[in-house]
Amino acid sequence: QVGNYKRTVKRIDDGHRLCNDLMNCIHERARIEKVYAQQLTEWAKRWKQLVEKGPQYGTVERAWCAFMSEAEKVSELHLEVKGSLMNEDFEKIKNWQKEAFHKQMMGGFKETKEAEDGFRKAQKPWAKKLKEVEAAKKAYHAACKEEKLAISRETNSKADPALNPEQLKKLQDKVERSKQDVLKTKEKYEKSLKELDNATPQYMENMEQVFEQCQQFEEKRLRFFREVLLEVQKHLDLSNAASYKNIYRELEQNIKTADAVEDLRWFRANQGPGMSMNWPQFEEWSADLNRTLSRREKKKASDGVTLTGINQTGDQGSQPNKHSSSLSVQSNTVQSVQSSYNPFEDEDDTGSTVSEKEDNKIKNVSSYEKNQSYPTDWSDEESNNPFSSTDANGDTNPFDEDTSPAMEVRVRALYDYEGQEQDELSFKAGDELTKMENEDEQGWCKGRLDNGQVGLYPANYVEPIQ
Repeated sequence: QVGNYKRTVKRIDDGHRLCNDLMNCIHERARIEKVYAQQLTEWAKRWKQLVEKGPQYGTVERAWCAFMSEAEKVSELHLEVKGSLMNEDFEKIKNWQKEAFHKQMMGGFKETKEAEDGFRKAQKPWAKKLKEVEAAKKAYHAACKEEKLAISRETNSKADPALNPEQLKKLQDKVERSKQDVLKTKEKYEKSLKELDNATPQYMENMEQVFEQCQQFEEKRLRFFREVLLEVQKHLDLSNAASYKNIYRELEQNIKTADAVEDLRWFRANQGPGMSMNWPQFEEWSADLNRTLSRREKKKASDGVTLTGINQTGDQGSQPNKHSSSLSVQSNTVQSVQSSYNPFEDEDDTGSTVSEKEDNKIKNVSSYEKNQSYPTDWSDEESNNPFSSTDANGDTNPFDEDTSPAMEVRVRALYDYEGQEQDELSFKAGDELTKMENEDEQGWCKGRLDNGQVGLYPANYVEPIQ
């Protein structure tokens, strides 16, 4: 019908808008993929640190950490999905839209104007004849109405005796003219209808031709959309990706390698009855061995200490589940350390180490860390021990110089340390030595190297050998 082709023309403009909608849809999904990948990476990093610092050990720890490795790999895959959506699918739609729709200087698209002109040109002759038919129809209906009115007047006048013959004759002539007008308008109406019917096939053919052109244009868009959606589906469907399947195959294998028996055996050998024990042996007396430095003497000697050679490069591979914290001192502190501030004091007191600041950023779900040192002092009912450092009167034992000697414990160096005084030990990261006295209030311990040298060293430079 006349004017209804506008719906087909509007479909061309809708096609351009649908391209924009599809691009926005893909762009939004790509943004979701990116955010998800970032969240996976952050989750994996955070929990990997928590598990490594927590009390879990052995093969179960490795199985647990396998989930973090899975998250990192899946994150990479989702970043690839995001890249495929934006670099391939998004750009493909954008380029196709640019090639299919050509903007005009005065606004609108060239394809829309061509379709509009084609339909208008094909419809114009038939619309003109349709207009003539409507006019003939209107004239015919008016003539019929006039004829009916004239006949009604003539019939009424015959029943009126007061009407003279001349007036009656006029009414009869009016009826006759009305009948002739009806015949003429009817003939003209029928003729215009016939001409319209004759023009209809050509009209339909011309309109069909323009419509098919619009159909072909729309078919290209629909097929293109289907092609793009299939490509998007392939990019989103990770279930068919070999790398994606390998991630979970590897995860399953890592979990299945967790062996409770192996972990219990390792714990027994390293932290249970099977661990190496430095049984007490007879030792000859020597001046260096029995010399105990006082706190005041050590504190005085610590003035102007310069930290050198702090490296965390020691071989700690022999302890698979040990994690050490790094120590860092600001440059102005490295040059000179005043007696009121000792960098080797407990981290709880000084709060100066970088590792403590980093650990505060991560909420540890464990009640303690793997490198937590356990007290090696022991006694049976210390309150009733007659040899304790406090006598019956509550006074300190005059024969105790500073602290009671503790059981000797084997420790391993975490960092390189170069002694600054004659009574200080020097060692490399990974070296093992024997701790002879517990940490004092200044953060120093007394120890003995395997070559027999005895001296002091910073307590937080070593860790117990599990």
